[in-house]
Amino acid sequence: AYCYHGQTLLVIDKCGEAIRSLQESEKFFAKAEALCKEYGETKGPGTTAKPSGHLFFRKLGSLIKSTLEKCQRENGFIYFQKVPAEAPQLELKANYGLVEPVPFEFPALNTHWTPETVAAFDLTKRPKDDTAKPKPDEEVKPLKEPDIKPQKDSGCQIS
Repeated sequence: AYCYHGQTLLVIDKCGEAIRSLQESEKFFAKAEALCKEYGETKGPGTTAKPSGHLFFRKLGSLIKSTLEKCQRENGFIYFQKVPAEAPQLELKANYGLVEPVPFEFPALNTHWTPETVAAFDLTKRPKDDTAKPKPDEEVKPLKEPDIKPQKDSGCQIS
């Protein structure tokens, strides 16, 4: 989140804050990478999973480094902004691209569903059905296939 927030800050010309956000992102990425490597080396049934080798994880590391280098380069040539000591606060509630959720409410019960009606659905009181016995399989009669003789003048050529 800090990486993408840093990219957004760079677009709106807040290069100092973008650098700090990307430095924070680099710090968290290093922590995550250490945890992923430790997880990959543990013994147990989940040892085939290597989160540090996942494509997203590998691309994120290079994205963080390249964006941080770009921000530092542009801040040295263009912006000359001071890098703050604290990382910028992330806006955790998205205000674009999402639809407000509609709260779910159960519909009102119909008047036909009384306790007596529900009790009538007791499957232990169902009638015994003797017609449910499986039918014996019918014998499949073989079909006679027509004799098809290959023709030499079919028009197909193999070249």
